Amino acid sequence: MAINNSTKMNQRGMTFIEVLVALVILVTGIFGAVAMQAAAKKGSFDAMQRSLASSLAQDIIERMRSNDASPASGILATYNGSNYGSGALTEPTPRCDSLGNICTSTQRVTNDLFEWEQALIGTDVKNGTLNVGGLVDARGCILANGNTVTVAVSWLGRDAITDGAAGDTLSCGTASDRRRQILIQAFIF
Repeated sequence: MAINNSTKMNQRGMTFIEVLVALVILVTGIFGAVAMQAAAKKGSFDAMQRSLASSLAQDIIERMRSNDASPASGILATYNGSNYGSGALTEPTPRCDSLGNICTSTQRVTNDLFEWEQALIGTDVKNGTLNVGGLVDARGCILANGNTVTVAVSWLGRDAITDGAAGDTLSCGTASDRRRQILIQAFIF
């Protein structure tokens, strides 16, 4: 059998089908990488919300500790509340935010709760007139019983999964399958 040299010379490069198959494989890989990046960004946002909620709960506990909020003083119970983050608190006077303003323990409670609520609703970061620095639809609840303090912070997650506060002793915020909640319990002496 004789080999035709002219046929051998005409078959150079790749066929159109081979190029299309390579492009389909390349595009599929790019779409996979984009989808993975989107999932990572969503997970990062959820983690940031949990971290912020934990930080806010620790913040109010440390404010209680720095005030004369021992159970014997009776001040600790004045932190109790279940609707912080609704924007209902008005700016107190005097403000206890400088060395020139000497405040009583009761005045510090009012200032602590106002500042904590402002942090919950994100007034420290604005986009135009919108508050964008806090949690999504955040609510804070505090229950002081003797020297035990339970702080709950709830917010709305992106996806409907399950109610994050279902069955908790301190259910904070509105029941929803998107509600996420953390509970932190501390002892104040």
